[in-house]
Amino acid sequence: MTQKEFSEISHTIPSLPGIYKYFNADNTIIYIGKAKHLRKRVSSYFNKIKNSYKTAELVARICKIEFTIVDSDQEAFLLENTLIKQYQPHYNILLKDDKTYPYIVIKNEPFPRVFFTRNKIKDGSTYLGPFTSIVNVKDLLNFIKQNILLRTCKLNLSANNIKKEKFKVCLEYHLGNCKGPCQGFQSIEDYSQDISQLKDLLKGNLNPVISNYKNKIKEFVANMEYEKAAIYQHKINHLQAYEHKSTVVNTNTGTVDVFTILEEGDTAYVNYLAVSNGSIIKTKTITLQKKLEETADEVLAYAIAQLRQVFESDATEIIVPFTLDYIEPNITLTIPKAGDKKKLLDLSQKNANYFMADLKAKKMLHLEEKTTEEKKDILQQLQTSLHLKELPVHIECFDNSNFQGSYPVSAMVCFKNGEPSKKEYRHFNIKTVEGINDFASMTEVVYRRYKRLVDEEATLPQLIIIDGGKGQLSAAMVSIDKLNLRGKVTLVGLAKNKEEIFFDGDTQSLLLPWDSETLKLIRRIRDEVHRFGITHHRNKRSKGALTNELENIKGISKKTIETLLKEFKSVKKIKEASAEEIEKIVGKQKAVLIKTATK
Repeated sequence: MTQKEFSEISHTIPSLPGIYKYFNADNTIIYIGKAKHLRKRVSSYFNKIKNSYKTAELVARICKIEFTIVDSDQEAFLLENTLIKQYQPHYNILLKDDKTYPYIVIKNEPFPRVFFTRNKIKDGSTYLGPFTSIVNVKDLLNFIKQNILLRTCKLNLSANNIKKEKFKVCLEYHLGNCKGPCQGFQSIEDYSQDISQLKDLLKGNLNPVISNYKNKIKEFVANMEYEKAAIYQHKINHLQAYEHKSTVVNTNTGTVDVFTILEEGDTAYVNYLAVSNGSIIKTKTITLQKKLEETADEVLAYAIAQLRQVFESDATEIIVPFTLDYIEPNITLTIPKAGDKKKLLDLSQKNANYFMADLKAKKMLHLEEKTTEEKKDILQQLQTSLHLKELPVHIECFDNSNFQGSYPVSAMVCFKNGEPSKKEYRHFNIKTVEGINDFASMTEVVYRRYKRLVDEEATLPQLIIIDGGKGQLSAAMVSIDKLNLRGKVTLVGLAKNKEEIFFDGDTQSLLLPWDSETLKLIRRIRDEVHRFGITHHRNKRSKGALTNELENIKGISKKTIETLLKEFKSVKKIKEASAEEIEKIVGKQKAVLIKTATK
């Protein structure tokens, strides 16, 4: 849309608060924004063309503008975030975080069970969280188990079932980990009190729990039940140690959210600390990709809205490093200059710095998880580099292996969308080739693999990598021709030394840039097929060595060999086993024969 075209419709845009949506020629939403004054805000995009290349790119793609009027700035802010999350427009800030977070659920049932889940469903249960780390959740559940006695069984503890005495207490009751509600040893009121304590603990509010335990100690001491009193004193010590470990500021700080931002080019890192009663109960750092040269306060405001929604924050105070336009009902923004709140802000900034440095280190080692978009870009680069007809979303790679002329095997790994598809990995024991012949072995396994896919009418890979260079590639092509698949799949050979790529019939090899993402993917696939093949080869070699050795012992049958293999797994373990251990499996006479032969 040109500035002239916009000027013809600008008068139709209201001078009121609301949200605006930009559509491209395909009628797809490409940007969503909010405004206190819709006409001024939308007009500013068309006036910025000379100042911002990215904004000019966006404006050039706008074919239609829609807007929604709301009653206040707050409503515009909330609606904008809801719509961005729903439509994920191309030119809005990209939040690189699509994980499913864990919850602790208090099940809607008599004597509710408490456990970890990632699936939040509307079944009347109470879901606490979400939490940022499954490890932390499991540690927390373990801590809860040690201090609050709740059932872990899946029994239907209805009042009728308990009254009919359908159940008996289990080992957990006898170990002191459960109060035995299944046999009526614990009332629903007492159990509900334990659930209330659990909720307080998860919110970082330990005082009610500790106070309740102190009252119990007084009762036990008054009744001279000192052992029970000691148990609850131990729980108090445990809780206080937990509180001390997690408290970083004065408990008078209350419940607050802390946010800081770190920018590097078009990438921003935002850290979030959720603080309750002076204890940090959640921490998370996210990565955001800027699309239109957004300012730090715009990015931070967007991140705050998203994170508070995801983690269901009810904090009414937000600590931030600078002034920003963040509109949410009944929220106070604080920019501390000193004191405990400034310490929290500094801690948040420290976490953001560490996250960015750690991410860079992982990228250098190629250990980071790539986004779906990044993986697609690499596959597109691979398609271009190898002149493939289709995007190679399905890649398979073959490798042969043998040991000193014995135990020939082949392996095939499968990658889909740039990631291993391990359920489709295959091992091949060579069946038709006598002795060691790598070329003939490759011909056999490629034929077996794709004959089966053809017979099953399964999808064929777009790219097949043969590890071994020209000779192995030619051997594989024999089977491809036999199956009439030439032109339907693309095969390349990968030379082991220089990582040269060969096509069938070419005299010159293709050398990809050493540090290119496409060659890194090919290396990863090649290394994976080596790993997978070697693992199988070791197992076969170990079993083969044991089988050959045992088959030469007079009086040892194949059935005995199979029994030994099943029990001891390898020749090394057979040799290390005592005669008595072998005797228990195959009898004394055979044990003597085996030990004598394997000395």
